[in-house]
Amino acid sequence: MTTDRLRGSGHPAGRVATIGSEPVDFCRRLVTFTLGLGLCGALAGCVMMDSPGSGRAAEPPAYRVGDRWVYRAQDGWFRLFTNWEETHTISAVNADGITERVTLRGPTLDVARSELWAAPGKVRIGALYDHETRRFATPLDRYRFPLAPGATWSQFVDNVDETNRTSGPINYYLRAQGWETVSTPAGTFDAIVLHVVIWLDDETFWRYPTLCDYLIWYAPAVRGVVREQKRASYQEKGGDFDNAAKIPTQNTVIELVSFTPGA
Repeated sequence: MTTDRLRGSGHPAGRVATIGSEPVDFCRRLVTFTLGLGLCGALAGCVMMDSPGSGRAAEPPAYRVGDRWVYRAQDGWFRLFTNWEETHTISAVNADGITERVTLRGPTLDVARSELWAAPGKVRIGALYDHETRRFATPLDRYRFPLAPGATWSQFVDNVDETNRTSGPINYYLRAQGWETVSTPAGTFDAIVLHVVIWLDDETFWRYPTLCDYLIWYAPAVRGVVREQKRASYQEKGGDFDNAAKIPTQNTVIELVSFTPGA
């Protein structure tokens, strides 16, 4: 188990905390924050802190130029949904790293962007929250292969968000849970479930940073993600932290429709 030290002036749970030695306080804060938002993924992650899943590890994928994943995605609440198709394609594998081209197309969405990975799971340029482009000062460990049930890490990384013209440190926390069989439009897959919590760098004078609470199903058979559940929110400042207003900002489900391996 990796126990990196959490540091960041924007972290509502405190100036300094350590996942390895203070899981109770970390989870208490997270549970308090998420109960008011219905973010059950974060709560489930804390419940599993002392009961990790078991099973084999997911080895690092060998990407090929032309690998192509197509997803269907939906975000919103109460019938007010935004729908789009999301396509990810490996466009280069060379000494510079692995380049992925991402396009999003829908009635109200038309986005094209690129990601650059130093190695599988290690992001130099990419998105965390929405469709933004971030450049990380050091590679972000989106995944640390081999991904074994029970593995966990927390990482602070400075970044520049070129889309939203902001910069600062983000905190990325991941816990690998167990293996599940998950059904998607592309078929049924054995996938390792990853619980991810991210504190973004968008704190202002009137609100704390956005908290992202994600569940990700990663399937080695397709060298990638087959399902994501993404919820996010921020908390307003002023008064008691535990009782401050919480504003939801994201409620997304993404599912794999097809995977086409490259040559």
